Amino acid sequence: MGDTLPSVDLAIAAAERLLPGEPAPENETDPRWQALIEIADFIETNPEEVWSFVARWGKSSCEDLRSAVATCLLEHLLEHHFGLIFPRLSRLARRNPMFALTFAACSKFGQAEEPTNAQRFDSLHGWCIDVRGGQKRD
Repeated sequence: MGDTLPSVDLAIAAAERLLPGEPAPENETDPRWQALIEIADFIETNPEEVWSFVARWGKSSCEDLRSAVATCLLEHLLEHHFGLIFPRLSRLARRNPMFALTFAACSKFGQAEEPTNAQRFDSLHGWCIDVRGGQKRD
């Protein structure tokens, strides 16, 4: 190839080698979070690849890993690609309680703050928070 620029595939492969892993001790840098931050560099240009990674690891039983997926990747996918990602995440969150918890940890940025998108975000977000509280409603 000869291309020295990092690729989304290399960033994902590097993260996959570390996951699921264990959270780093308090006050230490967590290499898993750092790997997800590397993947985040590709959110604007490679949303499909990043979404595939998020859909897989956002269902983890590890709360710390779900938090990393939510704050480093998922909320920024929605920031830049709301129309593409939200329908997928909505279906997955309603089918998978762990993924619902991942979305519950997200905040709104960019496209997710636009009024119509914000309304959809808030509705699903509230439903996912109810899942976290053990009060899933349909």
